[in-house]
Amino acid sequence: MTSCFLLWLPPEGSLPAINHARELLVERGMGVLGAWALLNLLVSGYWVKHTDARSELHYLHQMNAAWNVVNALIAAWGLLQVSPNNVAHLTLAESQASQARLEQILLVNIVLDAGYVLLGSWLRGRAPTARRPERLLGFGRSLWLQGGFLFGFDAALYLLYHRYAGMLAAFAE
Repeated sequence: MTSCFLLWLPPEGSLPAINHARELLVERGMGVLGAWALLNLLVSGYWVKHTDARSELHYLHQMNAAWNVVNALIAAWGLLQVSPNNVAHLTLAESQASQARLEQILLVNIVLDAGYVLLGSWLRGRAPTARRPERLLGFGRSLWLQGGFLFGFDAALYLLYHRYAGMLAAFAE
C-alpha cells in the first residue's frame, strides 16, 4: 500500500530519494504500457480470427494487434532500462540531464500521438473513395484508439514526471 503512494507523493528531500521515485514512476509507467499492450494483443488477437476478413472490425483488430506488438516491445525495453534501486549514485547534473531527456521524449511522443489520431481521421475520411473502404475505416479507428490512449498515457506520465524537475532545481540553488 505504501509503495502505491510513492507514485503520487513527493519523495523526501534527498537526491537519491528523488532519483529513486523518478525511476519508480517510469517503471510503473512501462508496466501500464505493457499491460495495455498485452490486453490489446489478447482481445484483438482473438477478434482478428473471429471477424469477417472483409469487415471494418477485422482491420481494427488487425491494426491493434500489430500496434501493440510495438507497444509491448517498447514496454519491455523500458522495463529493462529502468533501475530504481540503482540510481543513488547519480549527481545532480546527471539527474537533471536524465530528467530533461525523458521529458523531451515524452513531449515528442505527445505530438506524435496527436498525429496518429489525425492520421486516423484522414484515413477514415478517405475511406468512401477507396477500393477497400473497410480497411481504411478499421485502420483509422485503430489509430484513434491507440493514438488516443498513448496521448493520454504520455501526457499523464509527463505531468507526473515533470514535478521532479522542480525538486531537482531546488538542489541547484
